[in-house]
Amino acid sequence: MSVRHIVSSAIGLALATSCYSAASASSLPLLGATAATFAVLGGAGGITSSGATTINGNVGAAPTNTIVGFPPALITGGGLTTTAMAQQARDDALVAYNFLALQSPTQNLTGTDLGGLTLTPGVYRFSSSAQLTGALTLNAQGADNAVFIFEIDGSLTTANSAAVYVINGGPSDGVFWQVGGSATLGNDTQFEGNILANTSITLNPFASIGCGRALAGINAASGAVTMANANNVAIDAGSGCVGGYGGGYQSTADGGFQLIGGEVIGGGSTNVPEPASLALLFGASLSGLLIARRRVRAPATIT
Repeated sequence: MSVRHIVSSAIGLALATSCYSAASASSLPLLGATAATFAVLGGAGGITSSGATTINGNVGAAPTNTIVGFPPALITGGGLTTTAMAQQARDDALVAYNFLALQSPTQNLTGTDLGGLTLTPGVYRFSSSAQLTGALTLNAQGADNAVFIFEIDGSLTTANSAAVYVINGGPSDGVFWQVGGSATLGNDTQFEGNILANTSITLNPFASIGCGRALAGINAASGAVTMANANNVAIDAGSGCVGGYGGGYQSTADGGFQLIGGEVIGGGSTNVPEPASLALLFGASLSGLLIARRRVRAPATIT
């Protein structure tokens, strides 16, 4: 895609998200009405499960709704969807992916293993791939609308027995992993949050997303979700997991998004400045242009 198209897309999304008011906010989450109901979503590569996986939420793929291994894979609190519904979910996920990709980072963690870190609400940037070895703790600091965003240009990979823990938060918190490539969860990984991967997602044996989603094929038509034995993915598995950590943001009447309650996300594993407010971030076309040029990452488009 040319720089001109990158800039146009960035400015268009910036203008669309800048004109909001508290009075115009609706209850729709960042993921949209349809994608929010999905636990697992694939592209044309479909969804494959090779064992006794359990999924809490809808399951589907588009533009080719190829689903293999159901049963023995079990779906609770949802079902296998039509191609049309899965395509709408991909459209919703694309909007969320592009919005997440344009958030201003509070800290650059490129080259840093996430294992062993304790992070507070913020936007964490990886200009290449991201690795998790060991445990990552996300401390919501008592906020029910805390937001954690991970912007990853390359792939996301977790080692065997890796873990993500969300502490001191509530069911309306948001945890989002915006992945420019593919995501792979190693054996026995205990993961949390919503993975929005441009291409594919792989869950190795006994890997789980205790509260969140595996949404693949955001951009690549061949994107697939591949699951092995004893995986678990849940968007509503109890009082500690309501909405699959898809909270924090809500839509506005004019098609934009705003933080619930007007909270500003900030913090980090070290002292870092808070990001500008969303109104300032998206209100100026020049800011959108600079972001697009600096990061050279065009919003995705569904193919």
